[in-house]
Amino acid sequence: MPTPHPDASAGAELLDVIVRLNRWVTHHSDWTLPVAQMRVLSQIDEWGEARTSDLARAERCSQPTMTARLQQLETLGWVARSRDHQDARATPLTLTDAGRTVLADARKARARVIDTLMAPMDAPQRQRLHDATRALRELLDATYNHLPPTRRS
Repeated sequence: MPTPHPDASAGAELLDVIVRLNRWVTHHSDWTLPVAQMRVLSQIDEWGEARTSDLARAERCSQPTMTARLQQLETLGWVARSRDHQDARATPLTLTDAGRTVLADARKARARVIDTLMAPMDAPQRQRLHDATRALRELLDATYNHLPPTRRS
C-alpha cells in the first residue's frame, strides 16, 4: 500500500484515496457502464437538465467530444433532448426513465463493491468513515453550486 508523502496535505491524500478507490471499484464491479458515461448521466441527474456546453465545461472536454458522448447516450435511449423556451437555439438534455434506471443500477453495483471492501471493518471504523463521509457531503452541499454554469446567478 502506498504511503502518503510526509509533506502531503490532507487534501492531497484524500484525492489520492478517492482516485484509487474509484479505480478499485471500477475494476471489481460487474457493471460495464463506462465511467465517462456514468459521470455524464450523474451530472444531468444532479442538474435535472443540462446543455452540451455546460457538460463539456464540467467534464473539462471539448464540445465535440461531449457531443459524441451525448449522441451515444441518446442512441441508447438514456438521455433525451428537450426545448428551452427561453433560448430557441438551446436543446437541454434530460435523463429518460431508462437513463435513471441505468444510473441507479450502476450506483448500486458500485456500492456493493464498496460494501464488500468495508466488510472487514469493525463498527467504530465504519462509524468514523460514515462520519467523515457525512462531513464531506455537508461541506460540498454548503460550498458547491449544484446548478449548471448557464443557470448560476
